[in-house]
Amino acid sequence: MNINYFYIIIAIVLLSVSCRNDNLVEDQEAEELNESTELEIPDWTEQTHSENVAPDYDLVFKQDEVLRFDLTISEDDWQKMNDDLAQNIGSGGGRPGDPGGMSSFDPVWVSGSFFFNDKEWYKVGIRFKGNSSLQSTYRSGKSKFSFKIDFDQFEDDYPSIKNQRFYGFKQLNLKNNYEDRSMMREKVASDLFLDFGLVSPQTSFCEVYVDFGSGLQYFGVYTLVEEVDDTVLESQFGDESGNLYKPDGTAASFANGTFNESEMEKKNNEELDDYSDVYGLYTVLNSSDRTSNTEQWKTNLENILDVDVFLKWLAANIVMQNWDTYGKMTHNYYLYNNPADGLLCWIPWDNNEALQDGKQGGALSISLHEVGSNWPLISYLVDVPEYKQKYEEYLQKFVDEVFIPENMTQLYSSYYDLIKDYAYAEESGYTFLNSDSDFDLAVSQLKTHVQNRKDEVFDYLK
Repeated sequence: MNINYFYIIIAIVLLSVSCRNDNLVEDQEAEELNESTELEIPDWTEQTHSENVAPDYDLVFKQDEVLRFDLTISEDDWQKMNDDLAQNIGSGGGRPGDPGGMSSFDPVWVSGSFFFNDKEWYKVGIRFKGNSSLQSTYRSGKSKFSFKIDFDQFEDDYPSIKNQRFYGFKQLNLKNNYEDRSMMREKVASDLFLDFGLVSPQTSFCEVYVDFGSGLQYFGVYTLVEEVDDTVLESQFGDESGNLYKPDGTAASFANGTFNESEMEKKNNEELDDYSDVYGLYTVLNSSDRTSNTEQWKTNLENILDVDVFLKWLAANIVMQNWDTYGKMTHNYYLYNNPADGLLCWIPWDNNEALQDGKQGGALSISLHEVGSNWPLISYLVDVPEYKQKYEEYLQKFVDEVFIPENMTQLYSSYYDLIKDYAYAEESGYTFLNSDSDFDLAVSQLKTHVQNRKDEVFDYLK
């Protein structure tokens, strides 16, 4: 054998052995990694932790009880979350053009434990949530942050928790009732939309404790809010396959010249990259047919938007008063392309600023006379006599059947009794109250507000 061939063969054999050894090492390391991410999960049951059960609304969204949730976050991860805030909103930065310099970043996820009724949910995804409320809470030096919870956020890292659920729910929101000393507005407003036959998240009161390295700290009274792109679509539409959008930014106004796909955030079906439905709404709204051929414009609009739902929401929202949504602010709503009829359906969101006249010049008037073409979904629709009449009918219907002063006063009183002790127990640094009387006064103002609003609707319609 030629000596060169001999050495080549020896080299190939040695290389093959080396590769096999490297593969063995890699396989061993992968196995060790898998072993390290395998968790002991003794609390896991089909009913409490698996995806194989329907969401348990009766348990998770109890209406006559304040549920307690405990979060455990490591000291390092808590620091990571706060460093993330400091980096993104601590200097006063924000997206150009945002009212108030609001931040638009996505807070960092960390894994922690979630406890309820002496059971643990493992390696749960936890992050801060909010926009201007998160920024303001952070800059005030308070730590009563809102949280988003995702029970299988880290399933790729920890296969043992694949498809982990909380009694059928994948995601939930713990909202801190920012700027709401009554701690009721988020819940009451969402429930009123539901009572009026609109799609809206389920809510309940809860108390939250967080251990971020030094034992459990009481964070106060929160509102538990259902996640729209988790269970709302299936439970209230019966089908979650349609496009779901959460518009945020100038394009959310649908004003002429503003359309921007990047501000029409898709919450599902992202891989399809199809925005034709919301672009179609934008195109129809701003079509010249609106003034030259109104009947054709109405037909085209009604073929893409559930106009009746929008007018119904508009009436309820105007009666309740909410300045922090469409008509004043370019956010805090969803649009869902309902597979049942192919129409975009309006879904309200984030109601902690409702049930008050509000900021940014106050809430819109009942007449909507001040609303211009920069809010075409309102101004263009109420310019049509048929639509304005329907809007006014819904104003009357809402105060006659849902927003009834006697009923609302009783509701506010029952919620006051339910959460009073939890509100009074809030601690400095973890509360937006200056005193117990702040809570009492805020509830009293809600009771006065409902009668005032009914009177104003009556005066407008007479």
